Amino acid sequence: MPGAPTAADTASASASGATRRGPSWLLLAVVCVGQFMVVLDLSIVNVALPAMQRDLHFSTSQLQWVVNAYALTFGGFLLLGGRAADLFGRRKIFILGLVMFSGASLICALAPNEGLLIAARALQGLGAAVLSPATLTILTTTFREAGERARALGLWSAMAAVGGASGALFGGVLTDLLSWRWIFYINVPIGLVTIIVARAAFRDTRAEGRRPTLDIVGALTVTGGLVALVDAIAGTDIHSWGSSATLVPLAIAVVLLAAFAVVETRVARTPLVPFRLFRSRGVTGANLSMMLVGGAIFAMWLFLSLYMQEVLHFSPLITGVGFLPQTAAIAVGAQVAARLVPRFGPPPPLLVGVTLATVGLAWLSRISPTGNYAADVLGGSVLATLGMGLSFTPLAFAATSGVAREEAGLASGMLNTSRQVGGSIALAALATLAAARTAAVLGVHGAGSTLGIAARRAALERALTSGFSRVFVVAAVIAFAGLLAALIIPRQPAPAPSPAVSDAAGVPAMALPGDNPNGPRSP
Repeated sequence: MPGAPTAADTASASASGATRRGPSWLLLAVVCVGQFMVVLDLSIVNVALPAMQRDLHFSTSQLQWVVNAYALTFGGFLLLGGRAADLFGRRKIFILGLVMFSGASLICALAPNEGLLIAARALQGLGAAVLSPATLTILTTTFREAGERARALGLWSAMAAVGGASGALFGGVLTDLLSWRWIFYINVPIGLVTIIVARAAFRDTRAEGRRPTLDIVGALTVTGGLVALVDAIAGTDIHSWGSSATLVPLAIAVVLLAAFAVVETRVARTPLVPFRLFRSRGVTGANLSMMLVGGAIFAMWLFLSLYMQEVLHFSPLITGVGFLPQTAAIAVGAQVAARLVPRFGPPPPLLVGVTLATVGLAWLSRISPTGNYAADVLGGSVLATLGMGLSFTPLAFAATSGVAREEAGLASGMLNTSRQVGGSIALAALATLAAARTAAVLGVHGAGSTLGIAARRAALERALTSGFSRVFVVAAVIAFAGLLAALIIPRQPAPAPSPAVSDAAGVPAMALPGDNPNGPRSP
C-alpha cells in the first residue's frame, strides 16, 4: 500500500469538487437520506419481529435470520462496497445501492413465507453494504473546505443517529397502525425519489492514481463461511451437535473461513482484511472486545422486544416507545465518552462502559413472567445501553491508534464489520439457547390440553421468560469476556482526533476517502 500522497492523489483531491452538479444542500440531503435508510433498517425490524413470527410461522431460532441475514451480508460486503465506489464511480455505486436496497425492501414487504423474506433481507443487506460507504465517499469528496466539510459530516452523523434511535419507534408505529410489511414498503417510494434526485444532483467521479482492486473472492468466502457457521449454530435447537445437519455446515464454515484467510494473506492484491494489522494489540483488543460486547447488546434488542410483546403484552407501538430511554442512553454515553477519551485515553471509559453493560445484562436476567416495564426492563436495559455508548467511542480510538494514518480508515471499517459479525454469531447462539430452554421448561411444567387456556398461556409465558432470562445470563458472560479482551489494549496517552468518521455510537462507519490508501487523499 502506498505511503505519502502522490501527484495523482493531489490532482484527484483538487478535482473532486466535480462530484457536485446541483446545489450543495440538495446533494447533502440525498446522501443523508441514503445513510438514514441503511441505519434505520438495522433497528426497525426488532419491534416487528413478533408480528412476523405469528404471520409467517417462524420458530424463535428461525426468527433471528430476519436480523442476521441483513447483518451478515452488510458486514461481509461493507469494505468491498467502499472500494467499488472508488473503482466504478461514486454516483453509479450510490444509485446501484439504492436500487438493490429499495428492490429488496419491496420483496421483503411482499414475501409470502419465511424463506423469501430471509433471502430478501440478505439482498437488502448487500444493497446497504454498497450504499453506505458511497454516501460518505460522495460527501467527503464534495465538501473540501474545512468548515463546510465539518458541518456536512456533522449532519451525516446526526442522520445516522436519528436512524438508529428512531428505528424502534417507527417500527412500532407502522406495525401497530398498518402492518409489519410497511416497515419495508416505506423504503420503496423514498428510494425511488432519492434515485431520481441523485441522478440530477451528482456527477460521477472515481478515484484517480492507484485504485483498489476488488477482493470479491475474499468477501464471498468470509460471508459464506459466517452464514454456514450461523446456520450450524441456529440448527442445534432441532439437531444435535453431533448430527450431520450440524457437522456439515460447520465443516463448510471451516473450509470457507480457511480459504478466506489464504486469500487475504497470499492471493488478494488489495485484501479486505490485512491480517498484519492484528500485530497491534490495540487493533486486536478493540476488535475482540467489539465483537463480544457488540454481540451481547445486539441480541438484547431482539429478546427485550419479544419479552415486552409476548410476556408483558405490549403493543408494537408501546414497545417502540419503551425503547426510547435506551436510545437516549446510547447517545448520552457516546457524548460522555467523546469528552473523556481525549483527556484520559481509551482504557478508562472503555472499562467502565463494558462493566456497566455487563451489569445491565445481568440485571435483565432477573425478568419475571409477572413483571413490569419499570422493574424488569428499564433499569437493566438503560444501564447496558449506557455502557455500550461509553464503550464504542474508546474502541474506535483504540482500533485506529495502533496503525499508520493511511490505514486508519481501513481499521475503522474492520471494527464496524466486527460489530456486525459478533452480533450475528451471538444472536444465533442465544436464539437457539432461548428456544431450547423454553422447550425444556414447557416439557417439565406442561402446557398440555388438560390445562385451561389461561393456564396454558401462563405456562408458556413462564417458559418464554425462563428462556429469555437464560439468554441475558449468557449475554452478561459474553460482555464480561469483552471486558477481558479490552484489557489487551495497551495503556496509551490521550489520542489525537481520529481521521475516521464516527457514527452515532462512536463507531467509525467507514473510512474517509482521504484515509483510503487506494483512493483520493484528503488534505
